[in-house]
Amino acid sequence: MSAGEVAGLVAAGAFLMLVLVLAVPILRLRHTVDAATRAITDLNEGTAPLLDNAKVTIENVNTALGQVHTTIDGVNLQLVKLDTMTGHIQSVTANVANLTTVVAAAASNPLVKVAAFGYGVRKAAAARRHADEDREVRATLKQRRKDARVSRRAGR
Repeated sequence: MSAGEVAGLVAAGAFLMLVLVLAVPILRLRHTVDAATRAITDLNEGTAPLLDNAKVTIENVNTALGQVHTTIDGVNLQLVKLDTMTGHIQSVTANVANLTTVVAAAASNPLVKVAAFGYGVRKAAAARRHADEDREVRATLKQRRKDARVSRRAGR
């Protein structure tokens, strides 16, 4: 055996080792590809009923939208009636406000006079009380001064 044959055997052994080392990940990759293929198949089988359900759901939604449009039309009719009623109520409210203003003006004028008279009487009574008190205080002070003068003259 020559050196070239030994080198060829070593190279063949190294190549065999490389093939064996690469065979393990390739076999594992095969299992992964099989699992992915099964998942895609399951997904395809599960998607068909979902799409059928989606078609039914879309038809139901369209039916519901038709009912919603009908309901909205009815609500719009009721809103028109409500708008008319609101206009009438606004007119009545304006009339009541005007009537209230007239009644308040008619009733408040005599009430204002009575209130003003009562206020004037209270002020006059208070002023009279203060005047009486002031008069008493002045008389007392005048008497004290007079008594003080008399006592000073008597003490001389």
